[in-house]
Amino acid sequence: MFALIDCNNFYASCERVFNPNLQGKPIAILSNNDGCVISLSDEAKALQLPFGAPIFKWDQFCKEKNIQVLSSNYPLYGDMSERVMKIISQFSPDIEVYSIDEAFLQFRGFESFNLDEYGHQIRNRVLQWTGIPTCVGVATTKGLSKVANKIARKFPKETGGVYVIDSEEKRIKALQWTPIENVWGIGYRLQKKLKAKGCIKAYDFTQLNSEWVRKNFSITLWKLQQDLLGNSAIELDESITKKAIATTRSFEYTYSDIDNIKERVATFAISCAEKLRKQKSSCHMLIVTLSSDRHKKELAQHCANKTIIFPYPTNSSLAISKSAIEAVKSIYKNGIKYKRAGVIVTGLVPEDNFQLNMFIHENPKHKPLMNAIDHINKKYKADKIKLGSQDLERTWKMRQERLSPKYTTNIKDIIKVI
Repeated sequence: MFALIDCNNFYASCERVFNPNLQGKPIAILSNNDGCVISLSDEAKALQLPFGAPIFKWDQFCKEKNIQVLSSNYPLYGDMSERVMKIISQFSPDIEVYSIDEAFLQFRGFESFNLDEYGHQIRNRVLQWTGIPTCVGVATTKGLSKVANKIARKFPKETGGVYVIDSEEKRIKALQWTPIENVWGIGYRLQKKLKAKGCIKAYDFTQLNSEWVRKNFSITLWKLQQDLLGNSAIELDESITKKAIATTRSFEYTYSDIDNIKERVATFAISCAEKLRKQKSSCHMLIVTLSSDRHKKELAQHCANKTIIFPYPTNSSLAISKSAIEAVKSIYKNGIKYKRAGVIVTGLVPEDNFQLNMFIHENPKHKPLMNAIDHINKKYKADKIKLGSQDLERTWKMRQERLSPKYTTNIKDIIKVI
């Protein structure tokens, strides 16, 4: 059996934990630079504020409807996510952290357990220890646990936030209720193709010939169909190693001077290098992108990218940031006002298992230096040590005019009880 534990309106719930005045009120969380709405509370959804709405167009609507609009507080959300996942991992040794607010558990040897009661124990402990509400879906496969979770979320009063699909009757009833567009892993394009075949509900999808699905679509979709049929085909992925790592950001302002752009790109490159080291990988290739503000049609436009192939795999911040800066110099055009940049590292290999080059290799001092920097930055929960190519005052230059305090990650923002 599998369980999917999903935090309800996670970003909004994190804000409510430390600001009880937000309980029951509509909340909208904005993207980087306070651009678009990326998360909504149930109350804000009921007022029909669109997901992805650019806030400059909907600001007046939010004021009229008393919607609390907040900047993304990623340090807080990341810390709360880590706390939730540690609690969930207490209920089974087999866990897959699927996203910042979701995790799968696999129950091996739990045949004598009442999984409905066990689901309520998970939900209650997370709520009591963190203040984050969750829903729990339990079923014989990962795909069906997703469906069960949606039912628990849709009918909280009837289910108490926990739903178990443990019989054929429940499986069929759940799939007949679930629209095909709400099935895990079926995007917009697949929806159109499946609806053309008469698949309006998830149950219709399970009635398609399995061999036909495998031949005309993909092995991934076939596995999903098998999961929905109750045949476990999608295994628990306990450790996910990314095939590429990207850091892309819009600038707070448009930049036309190359020095500011180089500093931003260097910071993005160092972030990628840190993520590489965290998953114990190195990269063979670096891609740097640079683009102007496409929304300002009256300005000169320019969009370009540069690929750099390293002679040896690396995860050194020094090597990757230096190459990224060189890439910026080659694609930058004088007089263009740039709004966005990105750094992508790909061609990933394990850091301790790759083809050596007899004549060229990385400076052996880089590895112990990177280890020391990572250790210090992790210990103090901040980027205390930076390279000279970075802005020494700030990591991201983002517009965050509606930012809440970093209650759990900054000693200055800890709540004081007087």
